[in-house]
Amino acid sequence: MTGRVSRMAANIRLNSAILAFLLAFPAAAQDIIAHRGASGDRPEHTLAAYELAIDQGADWIEPDLVVTKDLVLIARHENELSSTTDVASREEFEDRERSKEIDGRLVSGWFAEDFTLEELRTLRAKERLPILRPANARYNGLYQVPTFAEIVKLVRAKEAESGRTIGLIPELKHSHFLLQEAGIDMVDVVLKELREQGIEESDRFAIQSFEVGALRRLDQRSDYRLVQLVGTTGGPVDEPTMRYADMIAPSGLEEIAIYADTIAADIRLVLDDDGAATPLAAHARDAGLAVHAWTLRKENAFLPPALRSAGGEAATGNPAGLWSMLASAGVSAIFTDDPGLARAARDAGE
Repeated sequence: MTGRVSRMAANIRLNSAILAFLLAFPAAAQDIIAHRGASGDRPEHTLAAYELAIDQGADWIEPDLVVTKDLVLIARHENELSSTTDVASREEFEDRERSKEIDGRLVSGWFAEDFTLEELRTLRAKERLPILRPANARYNGLYQVPTFAEIVKLVRAKEAESGRTIGLIPELKHSHFLLQEAGIDMVDVVLKELREQGIEESDRFAIQSFEVGALRRLDQRSDYRLVQLVGTTGGPVDEPTMRYADMIAPSGLEEIAIYADTIAADIRLVLDDDGAATPLAAHARDAGLAVHAWTLRKENAFLPPALRSAGGEAATGNPAGLWSMLASAGVSAIFTDDPGLARAARDAGE
């Protein structure tokens, strides 16, 4: 998920009195979803990021899942690997560089589906946003790319250690592309893996996708909770005639409720330009859907102007203010790169 709240219209007018009110009187507690782990403090999609997120109080861990050549689920933001690993510096993999059309865009780089797990084990993770998060870049080269099985094992170990139940809410990445171009059915791969890991449909577990087809097939073949992701522009790549704008209208939400349990929306669809709630959350609840919002981040670059601090784009602004606005909008869970700050904001509200 790559939404940037900073693109909210610059005419946000939120004075200190209104902000104080929101902080003092938020809605009921929302779940904290650790977006790619504690990715504001560690390179994303590493076991270190997931463990830190749990230690900081996250209720759910969110790995993005792609698949290897030998059909192993791994956690990466995209199937292209060079932005989050050191693959581009590995001479032994120079000949693996490719250009592929993915979801209507020409992408050049190194792709997970062209590597076996054994080969990927030789790579090391790096920070995806080193300019905004230079402290994270200090951890470059320390961590391997984790498998989904390892993430499950970590979550279970942390549950035993803490006595808490930690949810898992993976996102399936590029399932339509993989099916059409590589003959890899992510739905088959995921359902097989869930059986092997002993993840039951009654567990604290849900599956997300921006695409519709994968969710519909998962609904037909299982009773896992399903989450339809929606953005501010475009539509599902596997349904060229559909637009997210139509999907979040009341009639579109009723259609989503046929196969999914939750809608997860870009923050800009949940809050208007003034920071007040749009009708989306209420309409979704009327359709029988829970509502998640993504993504809360601490850096000025990702915050609306009224919540930015002095300093540049990498400086920490006021994410607690945005948390309160989202809580007041009535969402049931909030994705965040900074679960520790989100936990503090939630605790302060409670």
